[in-house]
Amino acid sequence: MPLHFNREEFSKRQNRLKELMSIHELDGMLLFRQESMFYLTGYDTFGYVFFQCLYLGLDGRLILLTRAPDLRQAQHTSVLEDIRIWVDGEAANPASELNKILRECGCQGKRLGVEYDSYGLTAKNGKLLDSALDGFCQLVDASHLVNQLRVVKTPEELVYVRKAAVLADDALDEAHRLVSEGCDEGEILAAMQGAIFRGGGDYPGNEFIIGSGENALLCRYYSGRRKLSPEDQITLEWAGAYRHYHAAMMRTIPVGIVTDQHRKMHQVCLEAMEACENALRPGNPIGDVFDAYARTCDNSGMRNHRMNATGYSLGTTFSPNWMDWPMFFHGNQVIAEKNMVFFLHMILMDSDSGNAMCFGHTVVVNDSGCECLSRHPLELVVR
Repeated sequence: MPLHFNREEFSKRQNRLKELMSIHELDGMLLFRQESMFYLTGYDTFGYVFFQCLYLGLDGRLILLTRAPDLRQAQHTSVLEDIRIWVDGEAANPASELNKILRECGCQGKRLGVEYDSYGLTAKNGKLLDSALDGFCQLVDASHLVNQLRVVKTPEELVYVRKAAVLADDALDEAHRLVSEGCDEGEILAAMQGAIFRGGGDYPGNEFIIGSGENALLCRYYSGRRKLSPEDQITLEWAGAYRHYHAAMMRTIPVGIVTDQHRKMHQVCLEAMEACENALRPGNPIGDVFDAYARTCDNSGMRNHRMNATGYSLGTTFSPNWMDWPMFFHGNQVIAEKNMVFFLHMILMDSDSGNAMCFGHTVVVNDSGCECLSRHPLELVVR
């Protein structure tokens, strides 16, 4: 079986969740996040685009309700043994099937936590769930219970995170090799993702971000490619992914020419990164990290060019994105702890001059601060 952790590790994670459930006076959990299922059992699939639910009772009972294509997927990739199938059809209502399972487990009148904040539970399916369980049991939003466990990585998880960081660096090597006048963006994407696949990595949780020219000021992937001009700029944001653990990076690379504004923005980003890394320490609220970024940018006259967040946690995330909880924004009171993993991105987008300057890398919180996992410096590279 392709389990990425041993069974004892999964048992520890389930027991820690049951402890949290007891604290929150929950008799069971209805898990819809694919990340939660992977974390607790190893179950690896993209079948969460349909209704599927993992029930965990306070007594330790685990039952997966899913579709037929994921029966063998669950058997092959997870420690799950009790797998129930709902049958496709025009009148199919898998939430009603879940009701039957919960009755079998003695959940009538009990208090159950639900991962409502989940890509695996659409609004439509959420309404089906509420309707099917109305009057049967009490449903409580417990969307972040497993997140609270996942955010601090074990030594075994950090092995995968560090491997992902190596793959992200390998992808940047390919970008530096190719970025030049006349190069097609598609070639760059193919080479970067190819380096990760060749290193044994996975598809990331979302598309790589690539944009050149005026599109270098975009922070999202869009469909459409172009070739680099003699004087150009390209912004790249990507992640190495290994066993679904992510290590993200970001760079803006000027081509043919580097403007004075590029140089100024790069210097501000360097100062902001140093300030953010100094703020990211065990015991500090992570909102302090954003404040360090904002203060540096604002004091340098870059208020209009910065973002309102400056990164986020990374871990085992599935499509549609690799962003994990929590995020760096003003006032976020989540306390940094040792072995949390974060993506720090310093983004400046100047629409007046048309210049972008962005860079970022993945760090892990240690005993006294944080450690950068990339081997690449944050120097201004011009191609």
